[in-house]
Amino acid sequence: MSSGFILIDKPPGITSHDVVDRVRRVTGIRKVGHGGTLDPFATGLLIVGVGREATRELGNIIGKDKEYEATMILGAVSDTQDRDGKIEKTGGALPTEERLRTVMTGFTGALKQVPPMYSAKKIGGKKLYELARAGLEIEREPVEITIRALELMAFDLPAASFRVRCSSGTYVRTLAHDIGQTLGCGAYLDELRRTVIGEWRVEDAVKLEKLDEENWMGKLRS
Repeated sequence: MSSGFILIDKPPGITSHDVVDRVRRVTGIRKVGHGGTLDPFATGLLIVGVGREATRELGNIIGKDKEYEATMILGAVSDTQDRDGKIEKTGGALPTEERLRTVMTGFTGALKQVPPMYSAKKIGGKKLYELARAGLEIEREPVEITIRALELMAFDLPAASFRVRCSSGTYVRTLAHDIGQTLGCGAYLDELRRTVIGEWRVEDAVKLEKLDEENWMGKLRS
């Protein structure tokens, strides 16, 4: 049985588990997993392990640093911290580019981040998003993360695009939300694309729709 990793460029509108199911169908191999979830609206690099040996190594991949390109909308908040949630305008004054850049500098280095309620993190054996969908909100302990680089790429109110390189376990939508809270106007994540995991880059990934029974073995990496 062939074993290795396939770098997938995930399209929007499907879950990471949907990608795993597609790879199972294409390869005919049941032992398939991925190295780090992407939300359904997000796109970009998803590392898929195919076969027993590769799936055993996915834990090491999940722990690697990641890089994203993202766009947040200022002046509004979302109950999921992204565009898929219930969005409400805040009425807060939108920042100047200079003010946004100044605030963003405070979000680099070692930070503590409270995981969002709409996440797969488990507390007491229950996934947070399951509790959130039941109308519950519980206290979450902050998690230590590291933002290694945070760069403003474009500023076109109410949108602002940025690139972030961060440690594993960082929620980029929570980063956008927290920046919005510090600005006083609120913010939610509108677009998210993962471009790097460890040493792997999305430029080397295959589009999911182009992966088929004939070519998948040629995409395997050790």
